[in-house]
Amino acid sequence: MTNTIHSGWRLAALLTLLGTAVSGANAQIVDGQAQEENQRPRVGIVLGGGGARGAAHIGVLKELERLRIPVDVIAGTSMGAIVGGLYASGMTAVELEKLVGSLDWAAALTDKPDREDLSFRRKQDDAQFPIDFELGVRGAELVLPKGVIQGQKLDLLLRELTMRVSHIRDFDDLPIPFRAVASDIERGEARVMGSGDLARSMRASMSVPGVFAPVRIHGRLLVDGGLMGNLPVEVMQQMNVDVIIAVDVEFPLYGREELNSALAISEQMLTILIRKETRRQIDHLEEHDILIRPELGTYGSSDFGSIVETIEPGAFAARAQSEKLRPFAVDQATYDHYQSRRAAPQQKGSELAFVRVVHEGRLSPAVLESRLSVKAGDPIDPQKLAANAERLYGLQLYEQVSYSLVEEDGRTGVEYRATTKSWGPNFLQFGVSLEDDFEGSTGFNIKARMTRAGLNRLGAEWRTDLQLGTDPELFSEFYQPLSFDSRWFIAPRIEMAQSNLNVFSFDETVARLRVSEAETRLDFGREIGTFGEFRVGAFRGLGEARVKVGDPALPNIDFDTGGAFAALRFDTLDNAQFPRSGVRADLRWTLSRPGLGADDEFDTVAGEVASFWSRGKNTLQLGLAYATTLESDNAVQDFFPLGGFLRLSGLERGEISGPHAALARLVYYRRVGETTGGIFDTPVYFGVSAEAGNVWQSRSDIGFDSMIVNGSLFAGIDTFIGPIYLAAGFAEQGQSNVYLFIGEPPR
Repeated sequence: MTNTIHSGWRLAALLTLLGTAVSGANAQIVDGQAQEENQRPRVGIVLGGGGARGAAHIGVLKELERLRIPVDVIAGTSMGAIVGGLYASGMTAVELEKLVGSLDWAAALTDKPDREDLSFRRKQDDAQFPIDFELGVRGAELVLPKGVIQGQKLDLLLRELTMRVSHIRDFDDLPIPFRAVASDIERGEARVMGSGDLARSMRASMSVPGVFAPVRIHGRLLVDGGLMGNLPVEVMQQMNVDVIIAVDVEFPLYGREELNSALAISEQMLTILIRKETRRQIDHLEEHDILIRPELGTYGSSDFGSIVETIEPGAFAARAQSEKLRPFAVDQATYDHYQSRRAAPQQKGSELAFVRVVHEGRLSPAVLESRLSVKAGDPIDPQKLAANAERLYGLQLYEQVSYSLVEEDGRTGVEYRATTKSWGPNFLQFGVSLEDDFEGSTGFNIKARMTRAGLNRLGAEWRTDLQLGTDPELFSEFYQPLSFDSRWFIAPRIEMAQSNLNVFSFDETVARLRVSEAETRLDFGREIGTFGEFRVGAFRGLGEARVKVGDPALPNIDFDTGGAFAALRFDTLDNAQFPRSGVRADLRWTLSRPGLGADDEFDTVAGEVASFWSRGKNTLQLGLAYATTLESDNAVQDFFPLGGFLRLSGLERGEISGPHAALARLVYYRRVGETTGGIFDTPVYFGVSAEAGNVWQSRSDIGFDSMIVNGSLFAGIDTFIGPIYLAAGFAEQGQSNVYLFIGEPPR
């Protein structure tokens, strides 16, 4: 027994000694690697600006990884700050390559939120006023936004990509120390950012003036660093490095034959000014430093659609310098140790301890908080946090809604920060519509909408529309939510409008009336999420219908209106102009009653539904509309018109009308060409429609045998001012119509 104990003790002692020896050996290996890293030259890489050309930096980083050259410090400008900041945060070159190849750059470089994130009122603006431009009104002064793009989606993208290091405020504590360079547009000097919000610093560095709005950081108004230092060599020289690898991706100067326009000459002027400072920075490089210039030709700085094509030229340019680079390579074990230290530290905390909203203006924070789906106790999910920021941005009251994870008392929470539009709080939107059959029948309107937003803590707004043209209109509504969640509301309104209406007898047009109406109304309703609205209300009005074309012996009509209504509307379309999915529905019941001021007692019921499905580039729309008048067939002012594009396309606009109407249509269109992913994509569509419908004087006349069959062939473009269609419409009797349609999408 004693021998057994002693044998066991000797074995344990032997294992202990062996373990100590192994641990010591491992420690010596680690210490040796650390010592070797400390003894090797300290390498800094400088990544210059160049827009989409800056993806060549990824190719350079890939080659440095292949050669096992550790990067100790990074400084970048503009796109170089984006690539450099993400690499410094812990991403690898391969991960960066996958990222730039998979991103929808056209979406990332715009502000327009997904329609599902818009409030229902903003969806109405989007559909009725498709011109994607907004002016501010301050007193008698018109105020422009500070940039075409505010950078909302780009900011959220950068936050998602840097979430793992969002708690790091000192950029020296990142896996690789980092500096981003921007330009102070107010003071005209470079601004080197080495601390703060990493995502915001990268965003500021690439804020091209006039395109992107400036970013305010610590009271400084910052724009693209390329203005003051597109290749920040001097910044790197102040960061205690032994060797600098500088990557220049600037656009080359045009040759004489390319300087053939004012635009080309203006671009050349800007390139010369930027390159002057770049040459000065390059002159500061020392003999042992390395300059890499990828051969990108005239690849455009805004050509994000084919951005991955610049990666290989970057790698090729780095390989061409391999003889100069190889002395800075390390062995595999040392490089593996370096890479393990680059692993990004995770954000502390796995769930949110609190959620709060910080903003300016009169609106109560409770109104904004009611729009959020993220709550305390939820796991930290970058995509969900970004989606909630987009929901707040969908109110269209703010030029930017961002978020950040904050540490308080050892707890991690999220803070949403909404920046009020600098051109607000009153906004002007514009629209234009034109329908011309090239045979004298033309409808043309221009319109403007003034919205005074955030009038009180509950988010009241005053909306006023003015439309001039074929169908002039003046409309004003005060919209007052009744609770912080903005669901229930009241909305008094007044409206005045004129329109043309054709009158028929035995399928023959006998007159064209000019109908003028004025109406006051009080609505009470409830929002249904972000996709719908229900309203009930009472109205009182008056009007007249004057004969403009036809037998002058026909009587003019004066009428009074009054009654109540109920309306239900839905809109889940993904795009107001050329939808690919979703449903739009508008249902309305109107009761006209003498007790409320009307001349006659009757009801009208009208409903229209359109549903869209897509597969690939192909889209199919099924639309149904029905309208009928109950207890009366003689209220001319309430007749329902048909005719025009996609509303019996072979007929003129509003060519037929009656107290009862029905329409069914099947529309197919296909997007042609490839999406380039550029900022200024202009989708083109070709399509065909089949339509069947009619109007009837009596409900008893309604039947399939009296339906009129029409169709159309069309080409459409989704433009800055809204959809533009060139179409040919055909009716079954051989009647045809060729016309141009611009503006608000046909319904």
